[in-house]
Amino acid sequence: MQKQQGFTLIELVVVIIILGILAVTAAPKFMNLQGDAYQSTLSGLKASLQGANTLVYSKAAIAGDEKDADTTVQISSDSSDTAKITYGYLQNDATSLGDMLQIDTASDWTIVAGADLTKATVLYQTSSPYAAVGTGTPVTPAVDCHLEYTPATSTTLPIYTLKTDGC
Repeated sequence: MQKQQGFTLIELVVVIIILGILAVTAAPKFMNLQGDAYQSTLSGLKASLQGANTLVYSKAAIAGDEKDADTTVQISSDSSDTAKITYGYLQNDATSLGDMLQIDTASDWTIVAGADLTKATVLYQTSSPYAAVGTGTPVTPAVDCHLEYTPATSTTLPIYTLKTDGC
Protein backbone atom coordinates (compact mmCIF):
# COMPACT_ATOMS: atom_id res chain seq x y z
CA MET A 1 0.00 0.00 0.00
CA GLN A 2 1.28 3.47 -0.93
CA LYS A 3 1.61 6.15 1.67
CA GLN A 4 -0.20 9.36 0.63
CA GLN A 5 1.70 12.57 1.05
CA GLY A 6 0.13 15.95 1.58
CA PHE A 7 -0.12 18.87 3.95
CA THR A 8 -1.61 18.57 7.36
CA LEU A 9 -4.32 20.93 8.48
CA ILE A 10 -1.92 22.69 10.85
CA GLU A 11 0.57 23.35 8.05
CA LEU A 12 -2.16 24.85 5.89
CA VAL A 13 -3.38 27.08 8.74
CA VAL A 14 0.17 28.30 9.40
CA VAL A 15 0.65 29.20 5.71
CA ILE A 16 -2.68 31.04 5.63
CA ILE A 17 -1.74 33.01 8.76
CA ILE A 18 1.63 33.96 7.26
CA LEU A 19 -0.04 35.09 4.02
CA GLY A 20 -2.54 37.12 6.04
CA ILE A 21 0.26 38.88 7.94
CA LEU A 22 2.04 39.68 4.67
CA ALA A 23 -1.18 41.02 3.13
CA VAL A 24 -1.88 43.27 6.11
CA THR A 25 1.68 44.59 5.99
CA ALA A 26 1.90 45.13 2.21
CA ALA A 27 -1.66 46.26 1.38
CA PRO A 28 -1.43 49.82 2.79
CA LYS A 29 1.50 50.54 0.48
CA PHE A 30 -0.75 49.95 -2.53
CA MET A 31 -4.02 51.35 -1.23
CA ASN A 32 -3.32 55.06 -1.79
CA LEU A 33 -2.71 54.89 -5.54
CA GLN A 34 -5.43 57.46 -6.24
CA GLY A 35 -3.90 59.94 -3.79
CA ASP A 36 -0.51 59.45 -5.41
CA ALA A 37 -2.07 60.09 -8.82
CA TYR A 38 -3.61 63.37 -7.61
CA GLN A 39 -0.26 64.44 -6.15
CA SER A 40 1.58 63.62 -9.37
CA THR A 41 -0.99 65.46 -11.46
CA LEU A 42 -0.69 68.55 -9.27
CA SER A 43 3.11 68.38 -9.49
CA GLY A 44 2.83 68.25 -13.28
CA LEU A 45 0.44 71.20 -13.26
CA LYS A 46 2.85 73.17 -11.10
CA ALA A 47 5.70 72.47 -13.52
CA SER A 48 3.48 73.46 -16.46
CA LEU A 49 2.57 76.72 -14.75
CA GLN A 50 6.20 77.50 -14.02
CA GLY A 51 7.12 76.79 -17.65
CA ALA A 52 4.25 78.91 -18.93
CA ASN A 53 5.33 81.77 -16.66
CA THR A 54 8.88 81.53 -17.98
CA LEU A 55 7.61 81.87 -21.54
CA VAL A 56 5.21 84.69 -20.63
CA TYR A 57 7.97 86.58 -18.84
CA SER A 58 10.20 86.23 -21.91
CA LYS A 59 7.45 87.65 -24.12
CA ALA A 60 6.82 90.46 -21.62
CA ALA A 61 10.52 91.32 -21.44
CA ILE A 62 10.78 91.46 -25.22
CA ALA A 63 7.75 93.77 -25.32
CA GLY A 64 9.12 95.85 -22.44
CA ASP A 65 6.12 95.08 -20.21
CA GLU A 66 7.86 93.13 -17.44
CA LYS A 67 7.54 96.02 -14.96
CA ASP A 68 3.86 96.83 -15.60
CA ALA A 69 1.42 96.10 -12.78
CA ASP A 70 -1.53 95.14 -14.99
CA THR A 71 -1.29 94.63 -18.75
CA THR A 72 -1.59 92.01 -21.47
CA VAL A 73 1.04 90.38 -23.59
CA GLN A 74 0.67 88.74 -26.98
CA ILE A 75 1.50 85.04 -26.67
CA SER A 76 1.53 83.88 -30.30
CA SER A 77 1.57 85.36 -33.77
CA ASP A 78 -2.24 85.31 -33.68
CA SER A 79 -3.19 88.69 -32.25
CA SER A 80 -6.12 87.16 -30.33
CA ASP A 81 -3.82 85.01 -28.18
CA THR A 82 -3.07 87.26 -25.25
CA ALA A 83 -2.62 86.75 -21.54
CA LYS A 84 -3.07 89.14 -18.64
CA ILE A 85 0.18 89.71 -16.79
CA THR A 86 1.35 91.31 -13.59
CA TYR A 87 5.00 92.34 -13.41
CA GLY A 88 5.81 90.05 -16.33
CA TYR A 89 4.09 86.91 -15.00
CA LEU A 90 0.60 85.51 -15.40
CA GLN A 91 -2.15 87.12 -13.41
CA ASN A 92 -4.27 84.99 -11.13
CA ASP A 93 -7.46 85.10 -13.22
CA ALA A 94 -9.06 81.85 -14.31
CA THR A 95 -9.14 82.71 -18.01
CA SER A 96 -5.43 83.48 -18.37
CA LEU A 97 -4.39 80.43 -16.35
CA GLY A 98 -6.78 78.08 -18.11
CA ASP A 99 -5.75 79.30 -21.56
CA MET A 100 -2.02 79.20 -20.89
CA LEU A 101 -2.11 75.77 -19.24
CA GLN A 102 -4.58 74.46 -21.83
CA ILE A 103 -6.60 72.67 -19.19
CA ASP A 104 -10.28 71.80 -19.44
CA THR A 105 -11.96 74.02 -16.88
CA ALA A 106 -15.40 72.85 -17.98
CA SER A 107 -15.09 69.33 -16.58
CA ASP A 108 -11.61 68.33 -15.37
CA TRP A 109 -10.22 71.32 -13.48
CA THR A 110 -11.57 74.10 -11.31
CA ILE A 111 -9.84 77.45 -10.89
CA VAL A 112 -10.93 79.66 -8.00
CA ALA A 113 -9.36 83.03 -8.75
CA GLY A 114 -7.93 85.19 -6.00
CA ALA A 115 -9.94 88.21 -4.89
CA ASP A 116 -7.39 90.63 -6.34
CA LEU A 117 -3.94 90.60 -7.96
CA THR A 118 -2.23 89.80 -4.65
CA LYS A 119 -4.37 86.85 -3.49
CA ALA A 120 -3.66 83.20 -4.23
CA THR A 121 -5.63 81.37 -6.90
CA VAL A 122 -6.55 77.76 -6.16
CA LEU A 123 -6.37 75.12 -8.91
CA TYR A 124 -7.69 71.62 -8.27
CA GLN A 125 -9.06 68.62 -10.12
CA THR A 126 -12.82 68.53 -10.08
CA SER A 127 -12.76 64.90 -8.89
CA SER A 128 -10.19 65.49 -6.13
CA PRO A 129 -10.88 65.43 -2.38
CA TYR A 130 -10.67 69.24 -2.41
CA ALA A 131 -13.70 69.35 -4.69
CA ALA A 132 -15.65 67.19 -2.24
CA VAL A 133 -15.69 70.17 0.13
CA GLY A 134 -18.24 71.84 -2.12
CA THR A 135 -17.45 75.26 -3.45
CA GLY A 136 -13.69 74.90 -3.55
CA THR A 137 -13.16 77.70 -1.08
CA PRO A 138 -10.75 76.89 1.73
CA VAL A 139 -12.37 75.40 4.82
CA THR A 140 -11.27 74.54 8.33
CA PRO A 141 -9.82 72.01 8.72
CA ALA A 142 -8.20 72.40 5.34
CA VAL A 143 -8.62 69.71 2.71
CA ASP A 144 -5.22 69.97 1.08
CA CYS A 145 -5.24 68.57 -2.43
CA HIS A 146 -4.68 71.59 -4.65
CA LEU A 147 -2.16 74.03 -6.11
CA GLU A 148 -2.08 77.65 -4.98
CA TYR A 149 -0.67 80.25 -7.35
CA THR A 150 0.12 83.69 -5.98
CA PRO A 151 1.01 86.15 -8.75
CA ALA A 152 4.13 88.29 -8.77
CA THR A 153 4.27 91.66 -7.10
CA SER A 154 6.66 94.53 -7.68
CA THR A 155 9.05 92.97 -5.14
CA THR A 156 8.37 89.22 -5.30
CA LEU A 157 8.27 86.47 -7.88
CA PRO A 158 5.18 84.27 -8.30
CA ILE A 159 4.67 81.67 -5.57
CA TYR A 160 3.61 78.10 -6.38
CA THR A 161 2.41 76.13 -3.36
CA LEU A 162 1.43 72.47 -3.55
CA LYS A 163 -0.99 71.33 -0.85
CA THR A 164 -1.15 67.54 -1.02
CA ASP A 165 -1.64 66.34 2.55
CA GLY A 166 -5.29 65.52 1.94
CA CYS A 167 -4.98 63.74 -1.42
